Amino acid sequence: MLRSHSSAIAAFVLRYPKTIAFAAGLVSATGFAPLSFWPLTILAFAVLIALLAEAKTVWRAAGLGWWFGLGQFVLGLNWIATSFTYQAAMPAWLGWIAVVLLSLYLALYPLVATVAAWAIARRYPAVTGLALAGTWAVGEYLRGTCFTGFAWNPVGVALVDRSIAGVATVLGTYGLSAMVVLMGWLIAVAVRGPDRRWAYAPAVMLLLLQGAAALVPPAPQPTRHAPLLHIVQPNIGQQDKWREDFEAQNFARLASLSGRPGPRPRLLLWPEAAVPDYLELDALARNRLAALLGPRDVMMTGGVSLVTNGTQVTAARNSLFTLDAGGRLLGRYDKAHLVPYGEYLPMRPLLSALGLSRLAPGDLDFLPGPGPRSVDVPGFGRAGIQICYEMIFSGHVIDDADRPSFVFNPSNDAWFGAWGPPQHLAQARLRAIEEGLPVLRSTPTGISAVIAADGRLEKALPWRVAGAIETVLPAPKPPTPFSRLGNILPGLFALALIAAAIAARWRFA
Repeated sequence: MLRSHSSAIAAFVLRYPKTIAFAAGLVSATGFAPLSFWPLTILAFAVLIALLAEAKTVWRAAGLGWWFGLGQFVLGLNWIATSFTYQAAMPAWLGWIAVVLLSLYLALYPLVATVAAWAIARRYPAVTGLALAGTWAVGEYLRGTCFTGFAWNPVGVALVDRSIAGVATVLGTYGLSAMVVLMGWLIAVAVRGPDRRWAYAPAVMLLLLQGAAALVPPAPQPTRHAPLLHIVQPNIGQQDKWREDFEAQNFARLASLSGRPGPRPRLLLWPEAAVPDYLELDALARNRLAALLGPRDVMMTGGVSLVTNGTQVTAARNSLFTLDAGGRLLGRYDKAHLVPYGEYLPMRPLLSALGLSRLAPGDLDFLPGPGPRSVDVPGFGRAGIQICYEMIFSGHVIDDADRPSFVFNPSNDAWFGAWGPPQHLAQARLRAIEEGLPVLRSTPTGISAVIAADGRLEKALPWRVAGAIETVLPAPKPPTPFSRLGNILPGLFALALIAAAIAARWRFA
């Protein structure tokens, strides 16, 4: 009976490999937040590796990768559809079409990874998983950089709550993604691999890399005299954020959650675009904010700055302003990595004629800023700033020449339903691990958090709950290997995996 069931399963797999690959892709996405079923992500890669090892043609290998990627992205990116419900100029159902169309494109990167792995290992299928670990890491890097990049949900983020996530201090997110594939390879080889000797290889790699990560010194414990943080989460929904008749109510909610000045200096943190006023032009608006501060307090808040040609406003910037208790602006950071179709409309003349609009309200497109840089915050050190979506780009969140002591990530995740905010938080935690820096998040509806330099959540406010976090600023670590060399290290690791697979093919095939 058991043999007949096994034969039936094998026949089904041989007849419908793309269906199995698509299902495995769907399962792999359950490892991402909010579900966080990370063992299923590893198991899904074991299935993909087993299918790829049996592929007889390059077309079959390409189909497996594309269908796997399609399943992973359609489920993992379902939150994008929610954002269209806040744009009156476009129908809500268009959001689901956008999810599918984006997934059709993004699935090309897993396709390239599986084709390359198949080509490397086709003479010796036992090392298919070894080759795929390297090519998958390269594919994710390309996905994060080509055509402005879309680095959301690298598979390594499924391990952010596991101790092995510390490997990212050396190999970054893309190296951690390679480790997910290696763990899938271990399962695939152990269960039915033609040469089970290879099961030892990923196990040894995991142990060695985790040992290397453990050599990075921990962050010192903050003292009781460490600077005090006050992070505000007002729970202002996207439907109310830009309504003029809600401006006074929204400000009152932000102000009431900002607490009262005390004897210790505080760093007061508000979310992205929390202030509708143009702070550089409006002294009254600056003074209204300054009234919330004690004499040694500093505030950082999201807002909008205008770009003019001397007489006319031509564009805007998504900005972060730092100001003191005297209402003086101490610095400004402009978001550099903008969201296409969210903050600007590509090919505007054509798409506007078709009735499309950007998701953020307003007629002016945003212009990008110059990129990561550190801002001096008197009494609190140097702050690296990454506004919202910028936080997902591994290796591009701090100014390497002017290392900050913490990173502030003001965001607006109110667009993105129940799945987007926890996924965004998980990726912010990976940036903390990679750079060895604490990350502070303030968002309108959550999830706001204080993230330690090792990625641990020290404090967090749940999604859709109004509140504030008041705690001390965590200390940074010394620069990690990844913070010194960036994506050179995961790139070398990926090349080493690919080279090892090629060497094994020539040695044992």
